[in-house]
Amino acid sequence: MGQVWSRLAGRLAGGLAVLGLAVLAGCGEAPPHRASGSAVASVVTPSFGDARPVNWPGRAPSAYPVHGIDVSKYQGSIDWATARAHGVNFAFIKATEGGDRLDSRFHEHWRGAREAGVARGAYHFYYFCTPAEAQARWFIANVPKERGMLPPVIDLEWNPQSPTCTYRPPAEAVRSEALTFMNILERHYGQRPVIYTDPGFFERNQLMRLAGEEVWLRATAAHPTDRYGVAGWTFWQYSATGLIPGIGGEVDLNAFGGSRAEWLAWLQARAL
Repeated sequence: MGQVWSRLAGRLAGGLAVLGLAVLAGCGEAPPHRASGSAVASVVTPSFGDARPVNWPGRAPSAYPVHGIDVSKYQGSIDWATARAHGVNFAFIKATEGGDRLDSRFHEHWRGAREAGVARGAYHFYYFCTPAEAQARWFIANVPKERGMLPPVIDLEWNPQSPTCTYRPPAEAVRSEALTFMNILERHYGQRPVIYTDPGFFERNQLMRLAGEEVWLRATAAHPTDRYGVAGWTFWQYSATGLIPGIGGEVDLNAFGGSRAEWLAWLQARAL
């Protein structure tokens, strides 16, 4: 599909022989399908609003058919069935932060998304004052390994408002710690984590050197390829001000970087 980094190619054995997930026959509306486990992979066309919409230059998020959200305790309780009906096909749910913080609504959101048939994965907000090994153990202790879940996510960004840790390690250390964390999670969950990041963090820490890793990129005013100067990405966080029935207030909106058929193929390759 031209968006997923090269590491995925090795995971697409069994009919998906080339990077790009291979264009499947009949790339129109995908038929209902269930990925491994309970993650329902039928695609619902998004009907989202936006409190502060962008007049997109070039290719807009609407060019991509598969959309979803990321959430934390700040979204409060969610009517997942209603959100699903309005086009929430996937959700990345905040689970942990550092080595000792669990999002207070993680388990509620985790259950609700599953029951509504939303493909869901958990993310960890990385904390640069705690060893990578301790953070990985904390994530594993709190995020169940369940059939059908999406690969875990490591959220790499600075947190200048942190009351306890504003340390910014050298770029080499950032990349090394991230890889240590990811390697531990991959051994436990059996799937390589996805990296989430923003433009400033990506550039300052030269994350382009982590070639072969799948990425989820924040770009709220331009296409990721234009903003990051990279050709490969899997998810695009294009808004922090989305409005979706079933969710009170604003929520982050995301697009998957491929067709409906490619989404189904990605799920088959990447869901547990």
